[in-house]
Amino acid sequence: MTEGPRAEPVRPSAPPERLPQLDIPAPGPQRRLTVFFRLLLLLPHFAVLFFLHIAAWFATIATWFAALATARVPGPLYRFLSGCLGWATRVDAAAMLLVDRYPPFALHAPGHPVRVEVGGDRLNRLAVLFRLILMVPAVIVQALALTGWWTLGPIWWLIVLVGGRVPQPLFEASAAVLRFRVRTGAYAMMLTPAYPKGFFGDRPGALGTDAEEAEEVGRVTENLGASGSATRPLVLGTPATVLLVVFLLAGLAVGASGSTTSYTDGDDPGREPSPTPAVTGR
Repeated sequence: MTEGPRAEPVRPSAPPERLPQLDIPAPGPQRRLTVFFRLLLLLPHFAVLFFLHIAAWFATIATWFAALATARVPGPLYRFLSGCLGWATRVDAAAMLLVDRYPPFALHAPGHPVRVEVGGDRLNRLAVLFRLILMVPAVIVQALALTGWWTLGPIWWLIVLVGGRVPQPLFEASAAVLRFRVRTGAYAMMLTPAYPKGFFGDRPGALGTDAEEAEEVGRVTENLGASGSATRPLVLGTPATVLLVVFLLAGLAVGASGSTTSYTDGDDPGREPSPTPAVTGR
């Protein structure tokens, strides 16, 4: 009796990669008075975040050693670092005029409309070992985009101040920059194994089939309330994509001008500094 072909065992497929998500409600009217004094109002947060970032830096070092040994982030460190990331993101969202609501002084603010969902999946030890090198390209993109946004910031501030709300293309482009910053920060702090991506937004259907997308949107809406999320998925229109390119080019221009200034000021190591005239007293 001849045996038939042996069926190959079905191997379980790898779980889909979960990128950190940023939820922000759709742009609405903003109070011009709070827009006018936005950065001044956020000064207390900037002061607190300065010290919080120092603590997060030491916590990230401890997380690196723990993740290298166990491929996991210890619970207390995970909660602290994800809280730091959430706090900074809420402040950034207010500073970038994405929301009008003042951020609370708290690591975790479940009632705030700006939410960060990280994931906390098992890490790859090899990627943890070389994390500092792997994150360099993402950090460069993030730095260029943020530098470009803030270089042109007075223009965005004036537009919102006059119009009383953020135009949709500016909202989409600013949310894309902030989301990429969240993903880069989460990757740097070892809160996720997912490499930062999606700078130019999500493709249509990024959340799966129509039914899966509807289920995901329903879950987010249930968690966030009636405001829902305008950034999951974050599908950019052409004007928003153009704005992102403008941010990058502006960031490059600022970096290039800084390098040129350093060179002309005599900071080039191969150039002798100009002699300083002696000052004689009378």
